[in-house]
Amino acid sequence: MKDKMIIGHIEAINLSEFGITCLPVRVDTGAQTSSLHVDNIKQVSVKGKPGVEFDIHPEMHNVDKVIRCSAPLHDVRKVKSSNGMSEQRYVIKTRAQLGDFEWDIEVTLTNRADMTYLMLLGRQALSGLFYVDVSQTFVMSSEV
Repeated sequence: MKDKMIIGHIEAINLSEFGITCLPVRVDTGAQTSSLHVDNIKQVSVKGKPGVEFDIHPEMHNVDKVIRCSAPLHDVRKVKSSNGMSEQRYVIKTRAQLGDFEWDIEVTLTNRADMTYLMLLGRQALSGLFYVDVSQTFVMSSEV
C-alpha cells in the first residue's frame, strides 16, 4: 500500500476552476470516467477552440444556487450509464482537490438529477493514486 492514499467511498472534493468547494462525491470503481451533474450544456468557442458552457449547482441541497461555467472541450465520448443506456457526453479536464492532494481529472458532463450524488469519481481519476476503503467515508476530506 506504499505511496497510495486511502479514501472512503464518499469524499468531498473541490473543483476550484468552477468555484466549487466541499462537493460530496461517490467514489465509484465501477465507473471508468468521473461524471458531474450539469444543466444547460451548450457547445461554444472558448478562446477560439471548441468548448462547452454549462450550469453547476454547487450546493447539493440548494438547487436554486447556480454557477454558469465554461471549459475547453477535451473529448466527446459514448458512455454507458448505470441504467444500461448509452449516451454521447462532453468531456472536460479540470483540477480536483481532495484534502491537500490536487490532480487533473477527466469529467463527463451529464444530467444526474435523479442520483443521490452530483458527482461520481471514477477509476480513471483514482488509478495509481488511491485505495478505496468501502467501509469508510470522508477519510481525506471533511464531512459536509
